[in-house]
Amino acid sequence: MSELSRFDIHPLQAGKGDLPMLVQAPEPGVNLLEAFAELKPLVDRYLLDCGGILFRGFQVAGIEDFREFAAAFGHPLLRYEFGSTPRTNVASGIYTSTEYPAHQAIPLHNEQAYTLEWPLKIWFYSVIPAETGGETPIADSREIYRRIPLRIRERFIEKKLMYVRNYGNGLDVAWEQVFNTDDRQAVESYCRAHAIQCDWKDDGELRTRQICQAVACHPVTKDMVWFNQAHLFHVSNLPWEVRESLLEVVDEEDLPRNVYYGDGSPIEDGLLDEIRGVLNKCTISFPWLQDDVMMLDNMLAAHARSPFTGKRKLVVAMAEGYSEELP
Repeated sequence: MSELSRFDIHPLQAGKGDLPMLVQAPEPGVNLLEAFAELKPLVDRYLLDCGGILFRGFQVAGIEDFREFAAAFGHPLLRYEFGSTPRTNVASGIYTSTEYPAHQAIPLHNEQAYTLEWPLKIWFYSVIPAETGGETPIADSREIYRRIPLRIRERFIEKKLMYVRNYGNGLDVAWEQVFNTDDRQAVESYCRAHAIQCDWKDDGELRTRQICQAVACHPVTKDMVWFNQAHLFHVSNLPWEVRESLLEVVDEEDLPRNVYYGDGSPIEDGLLDEIRGVLNKCTISFPWLQDDVMMLDNMLAAHARSPFTGKRKLVVAMAEGYSEELP
């Protein structure tokens, strides 16, 4: 694959498909940003086919270089609006990866698939790899779609999904952080514009509901992809003891997050376990190296996080907002 380029280009894991495609620097000291003009045609050639590209062996001078590299693809970097996890904004359009405790795993998901709008592109920059673990497993969303049992796929497509979120109260991200404002009217305006039902509860906290897609059609390739976070938002994603403890102190409607069918009826735990089984079978994992940069088409490839030990720093950029539903 490398006959048209000075870079070594091949699937990272031989015999396991093309995700991710590895683009290896020819020698030490090649700056990723300075090589952009040569790398952009490779992205144009491979990204839509394989879903993700790993740039390895390049010199990255820091977060600002990474920001400029991601922005050079021609779309303004997006703010992390209506986010579902805690992150820190470290530069314009650059955020830390999800700040969950190191021992926790984050299941496979497409970024912001729990909404009606999402980024088409997402980049990860490995500033400091973990001592152990800390991988960002990925998976082909087209393959997940194909492997989901037809009866489940048809049920999800017909009913859609309703995501319910309760913010703050020490249990989840505060609404002020999620919406980047402490102005209630600004929150209500955002929700109206994005087809989100919002209600202020008696304790002053916020509950939102939004009905979203279960699958999606890629705007360029026209491939159908599995595109939701039902398995992640559903209460069954919690360890049993945590689930039981939470339900002892809050009603189900006040759980930090949960998901139902679009008509409000419950999703069966066993069905979600089947979905998780498919995701596990589709998972591709590899260790991060320092200065690795991975670019994913966010609809074609899902990503996750493995538990880790030691110091780990991974930052993220997103661009090219898209929606099938909203004008």
